[in-house]
Amino acid sequence: MTPVEALAIEAREAGITPLEALLRRGRLRATLMMLGPAFVAAIAYVDPGNFATNVQGGAEFGYLLLWVVLAANVMAMLIQYLSAKLGIVTDRNLPELVHDHYAAPVRWGLWIQAEIMAMSTDIAEFLGAALGLNLLFHVPLVPAGLLTGVIAFAILELQRHGFRRFELAITALLGIIFLGFLYETLKIGPSASGSARGLIPALHGSQSLYLAVGIIGATVMPHAIYLHSALTKGRMPARDDAERARVLRFERLDVIIALGLAGLVNLAMLAVAAKLFHDRPGYSAISTIQGAHAGFAHLVGGTAALAFAVALLSSGASSSSVGTYAGQVVMAGFVGLRIPLLLRRAITMVPAIVVLALGVSPTSALVLSQVILSFGIPFALVPLVLLTRRDDVMGVHVNRRATTYTAIVIAAVIIALNVFLLAQTFGLA
Repeated sequence: MTPVEALAIEAREAGITPLEALLRRGRLRATLMMLGPAFVAAIAYVDPGNFATNVQGGAEFGYLLLWVVLAANVMAMLIQYLSAKLGIVTDRNLPELVHDHYAAPVRWGLWIQAEIMAMSTDIAEFLGAALGLNLLFHVPLVPAGLLTGVIAFAILELQRHGFRRFELAITALLGIIFLGFLYETLKIGPSASGSARGLIPALHGSQSLYLAVGIIGATVMPHAIYLHSALTKGRMPARDDAERARVLRFERLDVIIALGLAGLVNLAMLAVAAKLFHDRPGYSAISTIQGAHAGFAHLVGGTAALAFAVALLSSGASSSSVGTYAGQVVMAGFVGLRIPLLLRRAITMVPAIVVLALGVSPTSALVLSQVILSFGIPFALVPLVLLTRRDDVMGVHVNRRATTYTAIVIAAVIIALNVFLLAQTFGLA
């Protein structure tokens, strides 16, 4: 019996709601039980794409792009909270609500682009986990990619025993990533003054813009926007708006803690790469994860290289399973289709296996996949904002005007960055 099932039985026997039964257990225990959905979503914010963009950004531009990492994580907190709120208040996830409120061409179009984004996500996650296996155990990349699929599906199988086990497994893997980069930060000691200067917005040329957009794409993930609403819907049944408000307060804390940890990991990734590689002859041009791993080993030692590789493998394995779960939510919600998770895993991993088989640079493919993902963010964010600002959808929990305007500004900034990147790429700016 899962803790949630036990809670439901306790509430039924006492003639109270599940939330009241939870609160009877004390504030600390109640808070710990309510934490979880944001940690699953947060794993998408420290996936292997973040390793690629942050390491390359730090090595090439030093601390310059730290402000982009910080801004992306702050934006992510608002976006993920809106998604979580949507699930709690409506008991429906974002794709389901798009299906309910928009015409067929809109929902089919959004589903198609979401599947393209899912494949881009899988490229990053599979390549990262495969690289982790290769660096740790010298497994060839193609077999390592196939093994990643097996690992991801094994993690997903935990859901058969209740969502709590899945949440705890993902949270544990997030903890491993966090500890890995805490060790790297303490061992290498990034510059405090350099980090402070890096928080002042600035860009140097089109390559820094390319990496900035990649960092945003690697941080604010479209599939995490869809998924968070599915993770919170029905998780803690609420009797009325007052109880929903209490659940929302727990969820705000969940988002702040989980996304805060993810943000610290991302800041540490870039700052460590800046300190270790940027001003060092022969290392500032490092643009691959393998090169970064070798740099850790040569400049810091085997333990630092091991911590990096373990964190990378944990990131790829966990984010791959979360990405598959999100893909199932997207397909079922937008167009009402369901396929076995194993089949979905097999289909979406094909592009990543092809990339490995063709011998394409894994890190270059990782960065490119993150730029593609950045173009998918508005297609998830705009419907989210439109729905959470509607009284008929959200009731008393409708967005405040300031919240809606802030979300609109975030969407506008991301769209503008993408348009400018296209213009730079094709020589129009």
